[in-house]
Amino acid sequence: MNKYRSRIVDAILQDKLEAKGAVLIEGPKWCGKTTTAAQKAASILRMDNPTEKEQNLSLAKLNPLRLLKGETPRLIDEWQIAPSLWDTVRYEVDQRSKMGQFILTGSAVPPDTKEITHSGTGRFSWLLMRPMSLFESGESSGEVSLKDLFDGKLDVDGENKNDIEKLAFLICRGGWPGAVGLKEKPALQQAFDYYAGVVKSDINRVDGNAKNEERVMRIVRSYARNQGSQVAMTVIANDIMSNDAFSVNEDTVQTYIQSLKKIFVVEDMTAWNPNLRSKSAIRTSDTRYFVDPSIAVASLGLGPEDLLNDLNTYGLLFETLCVRDLRVFAESINGSVYHYRDNAGLECDSVVHLRNGKYGLIEIKLGGDTLIEEAASNLKKLALKIDTSRMNEPSFLMVLTGVGHYAYKREDGILVVPIGCLKN
Repeated sequence: MNKYRSRIVDAILQDKLEAKGAVLIEGPKWCGKTTTAAQKAASILRMDNPTEKEQNLSLAKLNPLRLLKGETPRLIDEWQIAPSLWDTVRYEVDQRSKMGQFILTGSAVPPDTKEITHSGTGRFSWLLMRPMSLFESGESSGEVSLKDLFDGKLDVDGENKNDIEKLAFLICRGGWPGAVGLKEKPALQQAFDYYAGVVKSDINRVDGNAKNEERVMRIVRSYARNQGSQVAMTVIANDIMSNDAFSVNEDTVQTYIQSLKKIFVVEDMTAWNPNLRSKSAIRTSDTRYFVDPSIAVASLGLGPEDLLNDLNTYGLLFETLCVRDLRVFAESINGSVYHYRDNAGLECDSVVHLRNGKYGLIEIKLGGDTLIEEAASNLKKLALKIDTSRMNEPSFLMVLTGVGHYAYKREDGILVVPIGCLKN
């Protein structure tokens, strides 16, 4: 049996179990939800076990309390197969009046919520789990801590072991636990198999309606070409028609993208809205991202060599990897990740904003002195725009890089940190 790799959400899950009667872990298939939940569970019910599925579905209708019996915390894996279990869990949490009774895991929003009558407020806590960050997969030294930066420890130091070839491989492999540790060829194959599963079956689980497989592929491919941007659905629809001569309208694109969101394949980034000294209008459109860069890679049919031969595409996919890791890290310190762009064209790739009002500004660049200098200039411009009489000064300004040997603080105070040195 493979040894369990510790995840950043382990501690978050423990805290939530101590605070609520039930915890719902959501996230993409194959990101490790069940394995992580099993580390805390004292008993497990696997709703998708093919030898027991029909029996479990019958019990969910006739005697759902029977399914909840077992040592606690009791893990109910893929609970959305029987949505009525939600209200039963909520009821049982009320009756027991104890914390940490149930862990529910699900890789899709239930297709039919008519059987759910209660939101779960006060009884449930929600936890979104993503694929592994480089720190969790052992490919970041973790010498620079995001938490430490928010605590004012800005004298960073660290060594990056990932060169441009290794980083290209990590982007294409992705953060799927089952791919980590495999030899290069089978490791790279996992993302293509994952993408095929999304296109052929997973996207249909959302509402039970079969979707056109070719249309799904073209929409995902277009989304991949436009990741990291704030393009409208009309742009994606036009991109599909102009590139593939395939007729599709904006409403259809929107429906398919919503389905991809419900199975946690797509995770867009919302806009950050700070208090500014100027009257710049802030763009509020979401930025398009996948939950893991390997999905985009697979949809475009690329490999590490392709990225090395096209540094523009490499840079876009590297940004998606960084956003994935920043989201994983921010979650553990009560933070969220946003994007900033205004009508003057000034933008910031990522803003990590904590619940306590602290925030850090981060520009993402693959590497190179010229790009780092441009990023540093952007960060300074944005920092000067923020009205610090109405909100905090930024805790740090950072250029997050791919290549480059070391993490360091520049004379102007801006941090340059390779993603291969960062942790939560």
